[in-house]
Amino acid sequence: MSTSQVASLVSSGIQQVISVIGPILGIALIVGLIVAIFQAVTSIQEQTLTFLPKLLVILVVIALLANSIFTDMREFTIELFKQIPNFAK
Repeated sequence: MSTSQVASLVSSGIQQVISVIGPILGIALIVGLIVAIFQAVTSIQEQTLTFLPKLLVILVVIALLANSIFTDMREFTIELFKQIPNFAK
């Protein structure tokens, strides 16, 4: 296994992680910003107010995107398994 193969494998793995986690983190960031603005405007500094909405939105986004996430991960894993003979050379 050459260094270019390792670099390609690591690069594709990082791209896969970003494509799976990106939408979830993006939505959590937006909800966190909205809650922070709401807290700043109303002077409510309750800690559960920052945690609970983000948790609920993340769970909803994961539920909505689960099929897409698992399909992408399955295709990536199948592609990795197909490349195993090339890595053994």
